[in-house]
Amino acid sequence: MLDDLRKQIDEIDDELIQLLSKRMDVVKKVGELKQTDNSAIYRPEREKAIIDRLEANKQGSLLNRSAIEAIFLEIFAVSRNIELPERIAYLGPEGSFTHQAAESRYGGLSEYIALETIPSVFESVATSRARFGVVPIENNQEGTVQETIDLLARHQLTIAAEIVLPIHFAFSSDEESIDTIKVVYSRDIAFRQCKNFLADYFKHDVKLVPVSSTSKACQMAKEEPGTAAISAPIAARLYNLPILYNNIQDSAHNQTRFLIISQNFVNQISGEDKTSIIATLPDEPGSLVRFLQNFQNAGINLCKVESRPAKDGAKFKYVFFVEFEGHFHEEKVQNTIKPYKNYITWLGSYVQLV
Repeated sequence: MLDDLRKQIDEIDDELIQLLSKRMDVVKKVGELKQTDNSAIYRPEREKAIIDRLEANKQGSLLNRSAIEAIFLEIFAVSRNIELPERIAYLGPEGSFTHQAAESRYGGLSEYIALETIPSVFESVATSRARFGVVPIENNQEGTVQETIDLLARHQLTIAAEIVLPIHFAFSSDEESIDTIKVVYSRDIAFRQCKNFLADYFKHDVKLVPVSSTSKACQMAKEEPGTAAISAPIAARLYNLPILYNNIQDSAHNQTRFLIISQNFVNQISGEDKTSIIATLPDEPGSLVRFLQNFQNAGINLCKVESRPAKDGAKFKYVFFVEFEGHFHEEKVQNTIKPYKNYITWLGSYVQLV
């Protein structure tokens, strides 16, 4: 009976390979057409529409949306690399959560560049050393990454897409028992977000040692007996460090939002878009209130408003990072921002993930 079932699986796998090969043949033709008219290879709104359609048509399938996304995002990544190989810069090191976010969208075939700082990711994209860059923008437990906002205001790059990644920490060690672990390596932020696990599971004294990255933590734990690391699962796998416990974070709702940045990237209107802008408003009483009131009057939902120092030499002047629902090129949005068009820098309109 088991052999019969395995034979059925083998036959289905053979069919899948044939169908995927047919899909890639069509993808190659699409790529040739896109290169003729210089169309963008990466279309986040198209990928989301495909996943939405597959989820709606699954008809009793055991595959939920997460499973469909996991399968098809890898298929999309393979398809894009057939159309045109991609180079992706991200905030490193290798094995970081940003690395995990990048791979979740660009798959295992893309070429990745791990960079040490967020400014270096922006520079890599601005100088065309990388087609796309992946940087964190905010964590729902720790708040906004201010450096990313400041760099968005200064660089002429656009947001191609966003990635919302659930942050799951793994506890990894070559030790077979937690009782023999005397030292735990990780970043300060990871220790803060996993303090309940550490308090509950360690009944003996253990030294918590902050290091530069959770990837470094795995490297050190691999080399030193009696130690462990708290890291992203991808880092534990990278260093072949056995995972003793998964999902050790205190909050089940811990998420980080990442942005994919590129040069002159314009998404088509999808009907489920979010727009990010920088507003440098007149320095006069009520200017911010009047600006925001326009959005309320138009029925446009504001997602985020955050002030940042202008950093242009003026004392205590601010610019505003604003995000709202809708595409920048929609008529309603254009009418709303028209009185302020000289004060606005468009950063990107992209599919809003929910």
